[in-house]
Amino acid sequence: MSFPPRAEAPTNHTIPERMAPDSPPHDDSRKTTARSRARQRRRLAAQRHQHAGAALRDHYIHHLGARPGHTVAGYWPMGDELDPRPLMEALAHRGVHVALPAVAEREAPLTFRRWWPGQPLEPGPHGTAHPPEREQAVTPDILLVPLLAFDDAGYRLGYGGGYYDRTLAALEGCGHPVLAVGVAYSDQRDPTLPREAHDRPLDWLVTESGARRLPRAGQPVREGA
Repeated sequence: MSFPPRAEAPTNHTIPERMAPDSPPHDDSRKTTARSRARQRRRLAAQRHQHAGAALRDHYIHHLGARPGHTVAGYWPMGDELDPRPLMEALAHRGVHVALPAVAEREAPLTFRRWWPGQPLEPGPHGTAHPPEREQAVTPDILLVPLLAFDDAGYRLGYGGGYYDRTLAALEGCGHPVLAVGVAYSDQRDPTLPREAHDRPLDWLVTESGARRLPRAGQPVREGA
């Protein structure tokens, strides 16, 4: 199946690409430097791994499976993000409920709406795309998390808006724990990422090279785990 074009990220890279405020509230010079470095690394990785979406699909289904009736929230790729749409389509065909995020308002958690292959989407903030408001709102069991970089303990470098951190905290705070699965090229690994107290580590990481379960306690990750 051929997909519609992915959303184009803004060309002004002084503003983080995905759903970020003009002045990230928890940013500092270390994260600004790390984001600049990570964008270049991801751009090169996207050129090297042009079939990463299919590999991502295969590794995810092999390691995490596809449980009919569960809800997996994906994302519509922007720019050179690793494309999760082959995985989203495969999950939908296996009876998994698939959703896409929508921005309800700034400084608020994301909301999620049902998605299926071929569904028309509406444009969202900063070049994102999401299902129309009339579509069913759902609560995900698994959340595919886009990122700029990740480290060996499962921490991620996001875009500065804090949407995914707020969303994970809100879901867990209302008694609905969600599995956070980072989606990235293997070349996006950065063992020197800065961390902050509010950063929430990922549960799994899936790349074009494989899938790893990550220790929430922050211990180093064993290769091949």
